[in-house]
Amino acid sequence: MIPVQGVQGQKIAVLGLGRSGLATARALKAGGGAEPLLWDDSAEARAKAEAEGFACTDLMRNGAFDGVAALITSPGIPHLYPQPNKVIARALALGVPVDNDIGLFFRSFATTAWDNFEVAPKVVCVTGSNGKSTTTALIHHILTVAGRPTQMAGNIGRGVLDIDPPQDGEVVVLELSSYQTELARALTPDVAVFTNLSPDHLDRHQGMGGYFAAKRRLFAEGGPDRCIIGVDELEGQFLAGQLAQGREDDRVIRISSGQKLDDFGWSVFARKGFLAEWRRGKQVASIDLREIPGLPGAHNHQNACAAYAATRALGIAPRVIESALLSFAGLPHRSQLVGERGGVRFINDSKATNVDSAAKALQAFPRIRWIVGGMGKDGGIAALQPFLGSVVKAYLIGFSARDFALQIGDTPHEICETMDRAVARAAAEAEPGEVVLLAPAAASFDQYPNFEKRGEDFTAKVRALIG
Repeated sequence: MIPVQGVQGQKIAVLGLGRSGLATARALKAGGGAEPLLWDDSAEARAKAEAEGFACTDLMRNGAFDGVAALITSPGIPHLYPQPNKVIARALALGVPVDNDIGLFFRSFATTAWDNFEVAPKVVCVTGSNGKSTTTALIHHILTVAGRPTQMAGNIGRGVLDIDPPQDGEVVVLELSSYQTELARALTPDVAVFTNLSPDHLDRHQGMGGYFAAKRRLFAEGGPDRCIIGVDELEGQFLAGQLAQGREDDRVIRISSGQKLDDFGWSVFARKGFLAEWRRGKQVASIDLREIPGLPGAHNHQNACAAYAATRALGIAPRVIESALLSFAGLPHRSQLVGERGGVRFINDSKATNVDSAAKALQAFPRIRWIVGGMGKDGGIAALQPFLGSVVKAYLIGFSARDFALQIGDTPHEICETMDRAVARAAAEAEPGEVVLLAPAAASFDQYPNFEKRGEDFTAKVRALIG
């Protein structure tokens, strides 16, 4: 646990008692002298907190914020758009500072114990629209293979305040969503990574401008020592240009999947399956990514570039990184190889919940039996038509199955509705060399509580089928 510093004798309100909320309450208490006041609309969540000895207080009652120094809120609770939660709105109206566990983490991470360390711990933060979980896990994996003490937390793994106090020379790797970066009052990573940007969470940020601004705060608030920026979109090019003093400024490492970036101070890019590192006009390293099983497709090659750049910035040697890439197993629900039967591979990419991530999955394999559908997002999947050339047939599931069928042009398709039928039909019709790919391009909430459960269902159906 990371005890929260600077809160002695203060009343701190905590809104939302899920994983991050309870971890925040414990860390406030561990900091010594703070009085956490907790609230969640769920009676079950309140009962769990009270069982740990915490006081729950309805923060909407009169006088609830009297003497409260700050409100700490969970990331899933809207704090601005489309409209703030009523408790947050009251705090803002009363002038009570609103923060989250990420802000508390950065305020409390460094301690006097570091005075005895030979190498100060560092924090690497990863944000972006797609690939940030894989990139975060890959950085953590490379550091582990290299023998560096490391922990992984944030939007993946443990809550940020729930990790252990760092050791001498340790690297903490955090995945951060736009919800987290937008609100945190302190953001001071040593290395910050921006993977890419595509439309997502637009209601929470009032459009693309607000969404990009939330991501950009990770780089603008504390000034990381190194910034790794994906420049395959205009926003990334803009961000890199804002952070660098010029083309030769190697504090900014530009990364790309597809572009040759050989005229900058420091760059890492992948082309035709090969990763290349360039510094000041000279290539200094290269890795063949084509046969790395845990990183299929161009989108994963971008993730590899981001993780390579971040760990090179931390002093890890290229050959060590290459060895770690080869042993990376990938993450569940993200281009995950579930199994193979008769020359047909079954890939679980349940995390592909939007058009952009589904497009990347569809470009990763040459012949695809595509399982798609769920609760469709704004715009549906019409924008995927340019990427359907590799789709042999689509098997449509979920609430939006029939709407999606009207949006895929002449692509052969079948309305299956359920995962069970889709897997059975795709497996029965697939031929050697083809891939049965779950890349839903939709939310899961019509049939599953989250994308993980959807991916687990696909995995279970496939394993029952192939034995």
